[in-house]
Amino acid sequence: MRDKTIDYILRATWMSVSKMYNEQAAVKGSTMSTGFALISIDPESGTPSTALGPKMGMEATSLSRTLKMMENKGLIERRKNPEDGRSVLIHLTDFGMEMREFSKSVVKTFDQTVRDEIDPEKLDTFLEVAYKINEIVNSKKIFKQKSLLVQK
Repeated sequence: MRDKTIDYILRATWMSVSKMYNEQAAVKGSTMSTGFALISIDPESGTPSTALGPKMGMEATSLSRTLKMMENKGLIERRKNPEDGRSVLIHLTDFGMEMREFSKSVVKTFDQTVRDEIDPEKLDTFLEVAYKINEIVNSKKIFKQKSLLVQK
């Protein structure tokens, strides 16, 4: 895989992980994005719908579809925010709590399996590199530099 770009390796790896999560979610008639949403909702006090998108890194339209489907399946319910009547809190139902626990167990099983299979030093290096790549991308350094070169 050494001749592949970093981008390719990241995408291929995430596609494999995503496929694995979707296969596990399908066992319970669900999807990875539903499981991720369930894990992202505060199980005790609920989560404002406006905070959920940024927390999950999802676009509003995708999130709306996911929440509507979750509501239809009886996983969540929307309640007015008692502190701000203009906003809505997303709360888990009992079924939602059950599915949240399933989703958490899938994530924890993946995490533990990776930790069991990869040397801790190598995993630390991987995490350090992944955080650094994320930092580089989020700082917008990559294309700011390139656009400065083009302007000169």
